[in-house]
Amino acid sequence: MAMTTIGIWVAAILTLAIYSFLYRDNPIYKLAEHILVGVSLGYFVGLYWHTTLIPKLWVPLVEGGNVLVLVPLAMGLLMLTRFSLRWSWLSRVPMAFVIGAGAGVSIPTAVDARVYRQIEATMIPLTSLSSVILVVGVAATLVYFLFSVRHEGALGKVATLGTWFLMVGFGATFGYTVMARISLLIGRMQFLLGDWLHLLAD
Repeated sequence: MAMTTIGIWVAAILTLAIYSFLYRDNPIYKLAEHILVGVSLGYFVGLYWHTTLIPKLWVPLVEGGNVLVLVPLAMGLLMLTRFSLRWSWLSRVPMAFVIGAGAGVSIPTAVDARVYRQIEATMIPLTSLSSVILVVGVAATLVYFLFSVRHEGALGKVATLGTWFLMVGFGATFGYTVMARISLLIGRMQFLLGDWLHLLAD
């Protein structure tokens, strides 16, 4: 019970310290910011130590005798040469592997999710007003990004319509972002007024 109370007080004080930035930048905010970064870094170092280094490097190497795990270990150590002006060029080797492997994995997935699936979702029967708006919006937006010809006449009007669809999409995205941030604020206010100050009824 005592540890729970201490945790609530620490969380409340750090929350207020972060919100103090709304007034202006100050040392209390910087302290809370540094604590957040330090705790997060320490947490992830411990997490990777117990979920990656020990089970995927130490155990296979020491207990299983798998020397192939020395290859990713060497790649990881070469990453650290980035901090040396003389040997920093060695970090390009593992970086090339990381970028190449990441691109090889992510590009097909991204093309499938952001191109093929979007095309498939657009090719629908025009049986309702929403489907018509969807197809017209996609076509008009694509015309807006057609920069090889001048947006004049009928093409210009379609491009203008595409601009309106873009603005609606951006507005909806911004509204969703604001709503998510307000939800976080509500959660913090409920914590401060309820769990900390006990001003809210359970």
